[in-house]
Parts: sequence; structure tokens; C-alpha cells
Amino acid sequence: MRGISETVKHILIINVLFWIGTLLVGQNGTLFTNLFAFHTPDSDLFKPWQIITHMFMHASVVPTTSGTTIYFQHILFNMFALWMFGTPVEKALGQKKFIFFYLSAGLGALLLHGGYNYFQFNSILDTLVASGYDKIEVLSLLNEGRYDTRWASVLSESTLNDFTSSFFTVLLGASGAIMGVLVAFGMLFPDNKLMLIFLPIPIKAKYFIPGIIALDLFSAITGVSIFSPSNTAYLAHVGGAVFGFIMMWYWKKNSFNKHRWD
Repeated sequence: MRGISETVKHILIINVLFWIGTLLVGQNGTLFTNLFAFHTPDSDLFKPWQIITHMFMHASVVPTTSGTTIYFQHILFNMFALWMFGTPVEKALGQKKFIFFYLSAGLGALLLHGGYNYFQFNSILDTLVASGYDKIEVLSLLNEGRYDTRWASVLSESTLNDFTSSFFTVLLGASGAIMGVLVAFGMLFPDNKLMLIFLPIPIKAKYFIPGIIALDLFSAITGVSIFSPSNTAYLAHVGGAVFGFIMMWYWKKNSFNKHRWD
């Protein structure tokens, strides 16, 4: 492939293979999703390798009234961004450092988003246990894909919704890692001009990228989606961006070009 760096090319191929596998193996993508997307540690479906594999997974099918529809947008936009921003960042950092950076940004995204979900779930679980419900029975019901309607007598409707969604929602996608790459691009090439497809106004990367992060933070706090689907993991985006900034700030401060790993 021309115009793409070596590591970015391989990451892109791995993502596409996972997407195709999710699409073709099992029913409606459930097999790959159960195996490789990140599930809360309280779930029986949680596996340690999901900490890494979730960032190579993307939604493949979407349920509709007539069955299912193949979903291209998630992987298409992520892989386009990976190619566009990842290639110059890899060339600047070097292959080994880029691999470390990419995976670390993805893990940072998981730490913030998954950590928040885990804390929220267990805080509400403690409320149920304090009200007399048995913790093992609650977890057993949830792992069967069910919940007890009597919990509504203890929890408000919104709290119950937060409780079940924290348990059942899985985290998948390269967006967190790519947000880290986007931050790295902005710090390495601050005067390069970028623009949104639906807002064709060139804006310097040093202004454009913080603006994108600010919108994600706004959506994470308010729950209001602006440009992305409502089920977007905004905290994962913010986590990837924050970890990406910390790593780039440290490396730039310590003159990373003098300490390339390759």
C-alpha cells in the first residue's frame, strides 16, 4: 500500500480482519463480540485478553426491523483517521515508539471509560446489597441477561438504567487509540490545516484537535451527541486523548528525537 507507514498498514489489516470475522463468524457478530470486545470484569464474558483485543474490534452489523444491516461507518472512519494521522506520526516517532504509543493510548481510553463504568456499576450494586439483595444473586441474574424488576423499588429509573447499561454495554473500537494519535499529530504538526467534511473551513491542527476533544468532553458530561452516534464512548475518546497528550508532552520535553527506539 502506497502512502502508508508499515505499522499503520498492519494495524489497519488487523482491524479489517477482526471486522470481517465479526461479520462472518457466528450469528449477528455475537461470537467475536463475546470473545474480543471488552466486557465489565463482573461479567462471566470478561476475558483478560479483551483489554487489548477490544481496540481492534468494530461494529459489523446493526439490528433492523427487517433483520440486520452491515455497518461500515465505524471501521471506515476510524481506519481513514488511522491512515491520515497515523502515518505521519509513525514516521516522526519511529515504529517501536509508535506501537507503544498507540497501544498505550488505547489502554488509557479503556482505563477512563471502563474504570468509570466499573465504579458506577459497583456503587449501585452496593446500594442494592445494602437494601438486602444478595450480591451473588444479582450478578447471576445479570449474567443470564436478566434483571429483577423489584430493583426499581430501590433504584430510580435512571439509576437502574445506568446499572444495567454499565453491565451489558461492551467497549470496542480503535477510537480511543486514534484520538491519542490525533493529539500526537497536533503536537508534532501544529500548523497543519485540517477541516471537517461538513464544515470545509481549514483550521490549524493546534486549534482543530483541542476543539474536537472539547466536544467529546461536552458530550461525555452532558450525554448530548453532536457529531457522533449516541452510543459513542466519549470518555474513551477523552481517555485516549489525555494519555496521548501526556506521552507526547513527556517525550517532547525529553527530546524524543534523540532517543528513538528503532
